[in-house]
Amino acid sequence: MGLTIKPRKECHWDLVSLGEVMVRLDPGDRRIHTARSFEVCEGGGEYNVARGLKRCFGLNTAVVTAFTDDPVGRLLQDLIYQGGVDQSLVRWVEHDGVGRAARNGLNFTERGFGMRAALGSYDRGHTAVSQLKPGDIDWHQIFGKSGARWFHTGGIFCALSETTPEVTLEAIEAARRNGTVVSYDLNYRASLWKSHGGKKQAQEVNRRIAPHVDVMLGNEEDFSAALGYDVPGMDEHHATFEVEGFKQMIAKVVKDYPFKLVATTLRKAKTATLNDWSAICFCDGQFYQAKNRENLEIFDRVGGGDSFASGLIYGFLAGQEPQWSVECGAAHGALAMTTPGDTSMATFEEVMQVMKGVGARIAR
Repeated sequence: MGLTIKPRKECHWDLVSLGEVMVRLDPGDRRIHTARSFEVCEGGGEYNVARGLKRCFGLNTAVVTAFTDDPVGRLLQDLIYQGGVDQSLVRWVEHDGVGRAARNGLNFTERGFGMRAALGSYDRGHTAVSQLKPGDIDWHQIFGKSGARWFHTGGIFCALSETTPEVTLEAIEAARRNGTVVSYDLNYRASLWKSHGGKKQAQEVNRRIAPHVDVMLGNEEDFSAALGYDVPGMDEHHATFEVEGFKQMIAKVVKDYPFKLVATTLRKAKTATLNDWSAICFCDGQFYQAKNRENLEIFDRVGGGDSFASGLIYGFLAGQEPQWSVECGAAHGALAMTTPGDTSMATFEEVMQVMKGVGARIAR
């Protein structure tokens, strides 16, 4: 039942991800509707995983996405250069002058503080990547000729349009034919599904994809909204749930789908800036839970789950045991939430220190 991962020497990339990369506009200490200036960075659920694996863990990763060839697209290109993710698989689309045919996505996100929750506002309609369709990407070249050990995508990309789920299935089928491990983060976003079918459509799409996935990622809301499972003990606002109830839900999930690994973060948000934080994975019939960090101070929560995923995936790619891998993911996710932006600024040494329980005393 365990994961079979191809040797590194047989593949050009350790991981390839498929998803949208947006410009994130951060108002800092202000709110979106009162801001007069914004900090700029790049981000996107699937891309963040590839970037974390490259920047923190030193693996060779690439992103499959599409940009409109205008100054905003070139800004995204420049931002991705800093993270080191291979852009050779990016599809560039001609800009029509105003963005009627295709454009690049913007993501306005304020971090939240205390009782005020973080808030995101998307401006991503008709983006170049949302218009990808089957046949646009040469998946045989990626997985059959160049080779990748791991392929990662998720529910955010699938929610972008009617064609993106078909592109996802096409990519997954090619990956599996070539022995590449497939991971999928459910990442349910109500705002993305709102205009085309809501939860019902999300569940229909994700239930089509799930049977082809090796590693399924998602929190309690994701499994509930995107796959239709009830989590015993979870309240209607998803604010609280019992770990044992989540384990019961996973036990049902693995009976319905042939997942080799299921993993999630465990978060109790006491305030926007104070969370209890842990993670759990189910592998080979056993549960493995990371150390629980109570009252973890949060600077920017966006991307914490993606950084958990990259740390977890790194563990398995590095040949580590499930317990080590889930601890690595939880530590990396915790560190990612101490800095601004979607993507991790943590170093490998810092992740190892957090895993060992080293405190926050100044290093000099």
